[in-house]
Amino acid sequence: MSEENKDIWIAGITRGHNGGVCLLKNGEVIFATEEERYSRQKYDGGPLAAMLKIKEYTNKLDHLVVAHTQSLKDTAGMIDFTGDDMYTGMARKLGLIERKNVDLRNHPQVMDLSHMHHRLHAACAFYRSGFEDAVAVIVDGAGTFIPMQINENEHAYGFEVESLFDCSYPAKFRTIFKSIGLKNGGVRTQIETVETMGEEYESVIHDRAGIVKVYEAVTEYCGFPAIEAGKTMGLFPYGEPNENIPPLFEKGGRVRLSNRNVILPTYPNSALVNFQQYDELKDGLASDLTKLQNRRDLAYAVQTQTQEQVVEYIRQAVAMSGKKNVVISGGYGLNCVANYHYLDALKDEDINIYVEPISNDAGTAIGAALIAHYHLTEDTTNRGVDHNLYLGIPYTYTNDEIETLAEQYGATITDATNQDVVDLITSKNIVSIFQGGSEAGPRALGNRSILYDPTDPDGKDFVNTVKRREYFRPFAGSILEEDVHEWFDLRGMESSPTMMYAVNCQPGIEEKIPAIIHVDGTCRIQTVNKEQNENYYNLIKTFKEKTGCPIIFNTSFNLGGEPLVETLEDAFWTLQESDIEYCYLPEYGKMLSIKNT
Repeated sequence: MSEENKDIWIAGITRGHNGGVCLLKNGEVIFATEEERYSRQKYDGGPLAAMLKIKEYTNKLDHLVVAHTQSLKDTAGMIDFTGDDMYTGMARKLGLIERKNVDLRNHPQVMDLSHMHHRLHAACAFYRSGFEDAVAVIVDGAGTFIPMQINENEHAYGFEVESLFDCSYPAKFRTIFKSIGLKNGGVRTQIETVETMGEEYESVIHDRAGIVKVYEAVTEYCGFPAIEAGKTMGLFPYGEPNENIPPLFEKGGRVRLSNRNVILPTYPNSALVNFQQYDELKDGLASDLTKLQNRRDLAYAVQTQTQEQVVEYIRQAVAMSGKKNVVISGGYGLNCVANYHYLDALKDEDINIYVEPISNDAGTAIGAALIAHYHLTEDTTNRGVDHNLYLGIPYTYTNDEIETLAEQYGATITDATNQDVVDLITSKNIVSIFQGGSEAGPRALGNRSILYDPTDPDGKDFVNTVKRREYFRPFAGSILEEDVHEWFDLRGMESSPTMMYAVNCQPGIEEKIPAIIHVDGTCRIQTVNKEQNENYYNLIKTFKEKTGCPIIFNTSFNLGGEPLVETLEDAFWTLQESDIEYCYLPEYGKMLSIKNT
């Protein structure tokens, strides 16, 4: 192959929680996956196992692009004797980059973009949005470490909290605003122009908790790890307005900042709820804080107040950039309640919104790889909106391999059709499904899903018990795209293929599918058409033919606290360790069954 026609291979990796790898070939995503899927450790960092998967596609990389929040050289650890960091060393040892006659501590094929955490969130969202240009709103916990000089004699350590970027091709991501939370040092809450890392932009520098840190503080107050803020989102509809809860935010410059009388930041970690007078722990209830009304009311307050803060950031982004196309990413982008709220709050403002479904830190691996490709090649190709999240490595198994695993786990294998699956589901059986590549991001979309009958009034409690999840957590629904508007109010959207919105059901629908309607009358839905996932579409269509309902109950194929199933062996293990009896393999026309007694 001539040098002109040589394929360009770029791998992006993100090192921290939700560590992951994205492999590009000539700008196209070959796979994107998270470390936890292979290590089986939830939120696992250091994507060394995931890096091994690169070798299944190429033996050489043109560039390895590293994402995090702090410098690769300062925080990644060193390989004994050679002194290169562990990721350069891993790529070197695998033969993916040059091994000889290079400076291992400053390898020419390794790009460290750890100083661009929020920009990489923006790149992932922008390049996948289909917009020709846009403004990015990044609402995150604590991004890139930023050394700050408060005055001539005083220095501080800051972290990106919220950021706005003006985005355009090929790789232009100009910072126009940044909220920076301080770990230590003086306090300045006025808007001012600052210069960091060669950029000038408007900023508010403060010792307050940002939007995500406020949410994390309440999450911990409700009894969960800070990183599991999605549980607080599920709890919020059980709460109500409570005049005893002080406002969580107060005015500060052009943006609202957290109220230190309520929330204390602890950058770069989470934050703490800072008022004891409202603590109503009682004997017998302390083991489950979510049963306390004050926790529920605080969950309600943090959901409703934080989503309003983001609405103001969206308006600010449009005003500062002059652009009506808005992309949203960072950890708060996974808040499907807030995402639906924006559609109503901004409906009269002619703003086009794209919310990135891989908004967690795994998305920065995709952003790192893409921004490197567009920067190095000066490619200006807009590949259009990308709703494909089946980016995991697709596994193929021989019949002998399936039978060997079945024997190992004590499973039976039978031939099966979509009709067999529907018959099981409508007889109140849980059936998991395993096919193709796993979904990137936290949403299961029919390749690694657990399926059930949405019409069962006891379905939510039943499946939550089987999955070992909290009683209040809601479930999603997958619906035929052509039927969605009869069942749900999409607030102007044509479809919702990536399950990023918790939407209102239409009048009279709630009683038809009680297992997947939350206490506030919403459902996180996935629209499905034949082009996106033919096997899953046909299964839902078969369910509709039998029941008249074009929706199937969908939740992720895992147990509470476990990562999403990745391999067929993971699927067998999950069946063995739970009361889930069935796993359907539509590509093989097979049903696996393990009956635990």
